[in-house]
Amino acid sequence: MKIFIGYPPLGTSKGIPLLSQNRQFQYFKKPTYIYPVVPASAATLLKQAGYEVIWKDCIAEGWTKEQFYQFIAKEKPDVVAFETKTPVVQEHWQIINSLKSQISNLKCVLFGDHVTALSEESFQNSQVDYVLTGGDYDFLLLNLCNILNESKISTINYQLSTKLEPGIYYRGDGQVRNTGKFQLNHDLDNVPFIDRDLTKWQNYAYENGNYKRVPGTYIMSGRDCWWGKCSFCSWPTLYNKFRSRSVNNVLDEIGELIDKCAVKEIMDDSGTFPAGEWLRDFCEGMIERGYSRKVNLDCNMRFGALSADEYRLMKRAGFRLLLFGIESANQNTLNRINKNVQVENIIESCKTARKCGLYPHITIMFGYPWETYPEALNTLKLGKYLLRKGYAYTVQSTVVIPYPGSPLFEECKTNGWLKTLDWQEYDMKQPVMTNPIGDEKIMRLVRSLYGIAFNPEFIYNRLRSISSLADANYFLRAIPRVFGHIFDFRHRSKHPRGAVFTAPRG
Repeated sequence: MKIFIGYPPLGTSKGIPLLSQNRQFQYFKKPTYIYPVVPASAATLLKQAGYEVIWKDCIAEGWTKEQFYQFIAKEKPDVVAFETKTPVVQEHWQIINSLKSQISNLKCVLFGDHVTALSEESFQNSQVDYVLTGGDYDFLLLNLCNILNESKISTINYQLSTKLEPGIYYRGDGQVRNTGKFQLNHDLDNVPFIDRDLTKWQNYAYENGNYKRVPGTYIMSGRDCWWGKCSFCSWPTLYNKFRSRSVNNVLDEIGELIDKCAVKEIMDDSGTFPAGEWLRDFCEGMIERGYSRKVNLDCNMRFGALSADEYRLMKRAGFRLLLFGIESANQNTLNRINKNVQVENIIESCKTARKCGLYPHITIMFGYPWETYPEALNTLKLGKYLLRKGYAYTVQSTVVIPYPGSPLFEECKTNGWLKTLDWQEYDMKQPVMTNPIGDEKIMRLVRSLYGIAFNPEFIYNRLRSISSLADANYFLRAIPRVFGHIFDFRHRSKHPRGAVFTAPRG
């Protein structure tokens, strides 16, 4: 059986969609490609099971729709499977309908956070055959393909109803059926290391603002965030409990990436990197195996989660960039979005991490329905202060988007805060929630963080941080990216844009 897995091209002039960026979605003019870990894991599992797997990320490879449709017509896969997200799901429905009209008996599969939250919607609006819910869709896709491969047409409905794992929606007897709530009971240590050649890892190894040293790649030590309660995040829809791989399993994968791919930097895209004893054992393993001298590590972390001793140990272990979600500088907002962070911990954690030799990347959001303009200015002021003083190294500034499946989306529906349910508008180019500030002011706040790039104190601290040729090259690579983002987020009459400086969030 032949299986296509990847990302079809999108017919848009908005820019390059960061569809494989896990928890957020934006369009960039400057190419930015993020390695899609779980889809790549799905492709690897299928190949190891003996299937003919075609990996094709048409976005990263710059393919047109015409090229894509011609490729599918030539290859004639039995199954086409790809990840979808809220802002592009409508276009994916159109692509599925086109594919189904082009190839008879083709089975189309969707997975991701949007279809997990709204599982039956895609059946109502397209000819999709299967929807995989939850975050272990690599295992579910293997399970589905095994049954499709074994079943005869006469017994397919029986096989689907009795042998599919929980969490799969399908068409049966003229209606949409499902196998129940997904269960995150798969042992992550049993997932084979990703076949990087199969999934063309080098397509994602260079055009990524997170990397100081290239080539770089992504892994996930855990699925997904051990806090997992922030109300704006849709990923607890996929992962309602946190699981981590064993320390040695992760270290073995890093060793393989060093030996086989010669990577220089690895971004661990777990929602929050494992902490406590797991973190200490991991850092000690990096040092003992000598990996800390060969590769830099980046990861997501939470304010207030680590001590100065743990930051220093991470530095010794090869960690470089830590991604922190500020989201707001107002304690009322932090409480309302269930961030479990105190404002005073934000500055303290940034200063401590930076003092220990690490580089904090901060994320900030504007457009909460309850925040006043002075409160939003507090957030802007804090972000600029951290960047100006050199306590934060890079920043991502965006509009708050209430994705389906998130508690914030449900709160919006209850309070009548949603301006639209046209999913194409959920791409961070403009607010989709009502707010007391006004959309134009929100977009100016988002864009205004760019001004810090021209602040003398900020420039001085960035130049002072340069201590090697790699640092200098990273700084030089960032300059065109900054100007590229200025064009990304220039005001448009219908679609004002958000702002991102240097590094995309995972």
